Amino acid sequence: MTNNNIVWHEQSLTKEERRKKNEHHSAVLWFTGLSGSGKSTVANAAARRLFDLGVSTYVLDGDNVRHGLNKDLGFSDEARKENIRRIGEVSKLFVDAGQLVFTAFISPFREDRDTVRALLENDEFIEVFVECPIEKCEQRDPKGLYKKARAGEIPEFTGISSPYEAPEKPELVLNTDQYSVEECVDQLVAYLKKNNWL
Repeated sequence: MTNNNIVWHEQSLTKEERRKKNEHHSAVLWFTGLSGSGKSTVANAAARRLFDLGVSTYVLDGDNVRHGLNKDLGFSDEARKENIRRIGEVSKLFVDAGQLVFTAFISPFREDRDTVRALLENDEFIEVFVECPIEKCEQRDPKGLYKKARAGEIPEFTGISSPYEAPEKPELVLNTDQYSVEECVDQLVAYLKKNNWL
């Protein structure tokens, strides 16, 4: 729904000016993968490593966002779509502010991730597939969610009773069942340096 009485107000500072001051590129590193794959763990470790290098970073975590901005949303397909749409818009604001923003969301549907990609410039959306077999995720089960899902206590649980659509052409794949958190962070930082974004 569009309101004809709302007019976009241009800001006095540009994204390019903020990037120049920060001395690094700004973009969304969109971590997607099953629950328990290590999205939040790797995203936070990478944000810390980059922060220590002087890079302006922020992590948007799925659970944390649902405590505030998206606490009115459930887990139906439509609610999941709205969850990701809102995160995409918030992420775009961080990119405009000149930061590297890490988003750690299952974001199970390709269409929703593509919708966020379309909000941004070509070099501002890095899809990071945190790949880990569901068997390994279920063994980890850090929040006890798989156990509850298997017991029928959580309906529409991704990977069990709700589908997960893996990325077809992610910019980066981190195999958390094969590499340590630090090794995954090394791979991510190497990717950013290769693109001259740091």
